[in-house]
Amino acid sequence: MNNTTYSLKKSEIERKWYIIDAANKPLGRVATEAAKLLRGKHKPTYTPNMDAGDHVIVLNCKEAIFTGHKLDQKIYRHHSGYIGGMKETTAREMMNKNPEKAMTLAIKGMLPHNSLGRQMLKKLRVYAGNEHENIAQKPEVWNF
Repeated sequence: MNNTTYSLKKSEIERKWYIIDAANKPLGRVATEAAKLLRGKHKPTYTPNMDAGDHVIVLNCKEAIFTGHKLDQKIYRHHSGYIGGMKETTAREMMNKNPEKAMTLAIKGMLPHNSLGRQMLKKLRVYAGNEHENIAQKPEVWNF
């Protein structure tokens, strides 16, 4: 029996394209599935120190739901860098104005917070509606 740990090589990485439909599903549940696919944790060749994940297309972000009172109680914050530059937006405002950003921020928070995570995030495409421009890549539907 061989007791060595298998490590994936860059030449062995095979990337697929997946579509996740977020309609009528909790935003966080969709984000965890997308993060899992982007990291490559669904593959038997998962290697933590390499970007071996797949490309992910998330559709119908504007139809994703928040459970409980999160629409009014969840607050997105960012700072401009200037004194008094804290900006706050509720989840309801974010979903009305820019649902793609809400989904992207949720997925980004579930990826590693380093250069590897930024590299993984580049393989994510998020759309508010049902249309996408990646038909040529022949994406598969990911059901969960």
